[in-house]
Amino acid sequence: MNTASTLENQGRNKTTSENPLLLLAKSGQSPWLDYIRRNLITSGELKRLIDEDGLRGMTSNPAIFEKAIAGSADYADLLTQLHAQGMSTGDIYERIAIRDIQDAADLLLPVYQATNRRDGYVSLEVSPTLARNTQGSIEEARRLWKSVGRENIMIKVPGTPEGVPAVRHEQDRKRSQFLCQPH
Repeated sequence: MNTASTLENQGRNKTTSENPLLLLAKSGQSPWLDYIRRNLITSGELKRLIDEDGLRGMTSNPAIFEKAIAGSADYADLLTQLHAQGMSTGDIYERIAIRDIQDAADLLLPVYQATNRRDGYVSLEVSPTLARNTQGSIEEARRLWKSVGRENIMIKVPGTPEGVPAVRHEQDRKRSQFLCQPH
């Protein structure tokens, strides 16, 4: 059964009293996971969460990736390979983050399509170092959007007075954005 069919049939597969996440969805809420890790994607667990628990989106940020990378062996081979290529720490982080976000976005794409773009997003954050730089935030949001290359990503922009125009600029271009608290 595909994800879109699963979304339509969730009520028949589990009662809401058995699964509080389905109760949330039934009441119009969209459960998102504030976590991402390679094994979550490759093990099939993310697909299960989408299909069986009604997961509607995921957030990411540098701290989430730091915990995922430091707390598992999921990235060991790739870290070794990218380090051997002479990549900087920032470039390694971005390569890992973009790959995982692309794969998660691919799994959430049926949700995005079935909900007419209301749900099914994975977020990626503009660097908090750009929190006071409107033009830098605009350029970084555009670069990240192009690098990920998925329509169901949401770029988070630091929630500062300078971030507001960056969000408006990108929304005018039909890119999903929202403000987030700077770290």
